[in-house]
Amino acid sequence: MSNSSSEMFKTALDELGAVLARVDGDRIDAACGMLVGARQIVVHGCGREALQVKGFAMRLYHLGLPVSVVGDMTTPPVGQGDVLLVSSGPGETSTVLTLMRIAREAGATVLLLTAQAGGSAAGLADLTLLIPAQTMADDQGPQKTSVLPMGSVFEAALFLLFEIMVLKLRDMTAALPEAMRARHTNME
Repeated sequence: MSNSSSEMFKTALDELGAVLARVDGDRIDAACGMLVGARQIVVHGCGREALQVKGFAMRLYHLGLPVSVVGDMTTPPVGQGDVLLVSSGPGETSTVLTLMRIAREAGATVLLLTAQAGGSAAGLADLTLLIPAQTMADDQGPQKTSVLPMGSVFEAALFLLFEIMVLKLRDMTAALPEAMRARHTNME
């Protein structure tokens, strides 16, 4: 690996560490409590955030939690006792805002992951997990602080945050690693 690549990795990892160090641990715990107590969990994200959210849904399934992804044919309607987990880094994603309104009207609780505490989405959420990372909403001109392009630091932070949440949820549910592994698909 060349020196320039090594420096880019170091810079990116330092940025990611600084973002995750500022995520509120009490809110992470509250989010995990919401998920464990949910009758049904439904998740959604747009673009590359959707990839992270879908990966988290897979882990929730491995934990034995009832989870679906918005848009899948098997996603049930949401209602009282359910949690809609959505990611909107910029906090203004129109699809996310619409889904949040639908879920709230149906009586579901909304958990938002965002980088923009003042965005429209935060006003619709029951609980907001703020991930203070650069997104496509603020990655141009003098606002640009990340070496990574187009909101990638937010997406990378989502991945690591979700993995930490899986560890916390595993403890909360007393899920055994063997049981989690047994739920992994054999259709690959």
